[in-house]
This record gives sequence, structure tokens and C-alpha cells, in this order.
Amino acid sequence: MRRVLAHPSLVIGLAGTLLFAVIGLLSMVWTPYPIEQIVVARRFLPPSPEHWLGTDNLGRDMASLVMAGTYTSFLVAAIAVAIGAGIGVPLGLAAAAWGGAVEWLVLRLSDFVFAFPAIVVAILITALIGPGAVNAIVAIGIFNIPVFARVARGGALSIATLDFVAAGRLAGLGNAAIAYRHLLPNIMSLIIVQGTIQLSLGILSEAGLSYVGLGTQPPETSLGLMLRDAQGVFLIHPWLTLVPGLCIVLIVIALNIAGDGLRDAIDPRLRQGETHVAS
Repeated sequence: MRRVLAHPSLVIGLAGTLLFAVIGLLSMVWTPYPIEQIVVARRFLPPSPEHWLGTDNLGRDMASLVMAGTYTSFLVAAIAVAIGAGIGVPLGLAAAAWGGAVEWLVLRLSDFVFAFPAIVVAILITALIGPGAVNAIVAIGIFNIPVFARVARGGALSIATLDFVAAGRLAGLGNAAIAYRHLLPNIMSLIIVQGTIQLSLGILSEAGLSYVGLGTQPPETSLGLMLRDAQGVFLIHPWLTLVPGLCIVLIVIALNIAGDGLRDAIDPRLRQGETHVAS
């Protein structure tokens, strides 16, 4: 906790991220109005004490939609990042520990996936099984795999040359044991920081996919879907676009600030006066 409090940026970033996460989770049990409640007679109402953020083109409460949309955006991005880390980190560790053909194969697979951005993967998946939040998760998760694989490989290679790893090999540890006991614990800071960055990028990707109709589909909602629904009335009712857009911006800023703070707080090589790497 002392280390966390010593980095104001980390405190600010975590507080902002936690605030939006709580807002999203709260939507699971309570919203000011049901998100499916349509009151055509009350559509396009401006922000007021009754409707804090106004109403949309169907008369739905914008505050309720923002709460539910934040939850969806976080959920899609978090699952996609978990998929990317769960597959990419073991691949990166294997490339660093075994080298040779294994490393070559991992790098070539990474290059192949990088050749198809998330939006292209989503289009291909949509052509096969149709649009939806699950397809957005798959597309973003696949794109995250080579990111985590390269981060894990790069971090593990810098650790693999240290004396305690050589001592482990002399003691008879195999490549798998070296990767699990020595490499993985020492690159966790890199993985956590990269995870926060990819989470912010995942929220942006989900918003982009939903905006073009490939992500979350009605009756569910997300911040990107709210932007798409409001684009036609931006000049007449600007709050319909500004509210979800501002939420996306603030969430991404909070996550990036938290990522920078985490890097400074938990990476021993970046802490002042410390050059030791834990073994």
C-alpha cells in the first residue's frame, strides 16, 4: 500500500477505473429506469433531475443505458484480455525457454495474426456466424494473443540470462520448470501493465466494432452501440453522443494512467535505488 500511495497517478487511475467498474456492476442489480423501457412520448428529453442524462430516440433513460453499456464494454474487453493473456503468455514463455523452432513458430504465428486487425477478424467471423458481443470477444481476444506472446517472450529473454536461471538449469530443472518457477514470476509486472493497456484498447475496439454493427446487438447495449444510435442526431441532441463518448474517453484515460502507475510501482527495475530482480 505504501508503494501504491507513493504514486499519485496510480491512485488516480485506479480510482477512476474502480468508479466506472462499480457503475457497470451496479447496473446488474439497479438502474434508475429499466433499460428496455421505451416511452416514445418522452424521447429526446434533455438532462433533468428526473432523467439525469436525458433520454434517447426511443425515450429510454440515458443514465441507465450508460450504466449497462459500461458493464458490457468492460465485460467484453476483460474477457478478451483474459483470452489473450491466457494463451499468449504461455506461448511467449515457451518461445523464450525452448527457443529454436518453437520460438520461430510463435513469432511467425504472431506476425500472421498481426496481419489481420481485430476489425478484419470480426468481419470474417460475422460472415460465418453473424454479429454479436461473443464475436467481438473472439476477435479482440485473438488479436491480443500475439501482443502478450511478444511481451512475455521479450521479458523472459531478459530474465533468462541471469545467474539464478543458470543455477536452476545446473540443478536439473527442465525448460517448463524454468519458465514456471523463474521466468513467469519475474515478468508478471510486465503482464499486468500490458493487461491494463490492452483492457483500454479492448474497450476502444469493442466500441468501434459495435459502432459499425459488428459488436453488441440490441436489445443489449454498449457505449459504442449508443454512439452509433445517436450519430444521426448529433447536431440536434448532442448529449446523446457526448455522454457515451466522454465515458469511453475517461475510462481509457483512467486505465492508461493506472497502467503507467502500476509499471512504476511494481517493476523493481523502475523503483529508485533498486536493481535487484527477484529470484
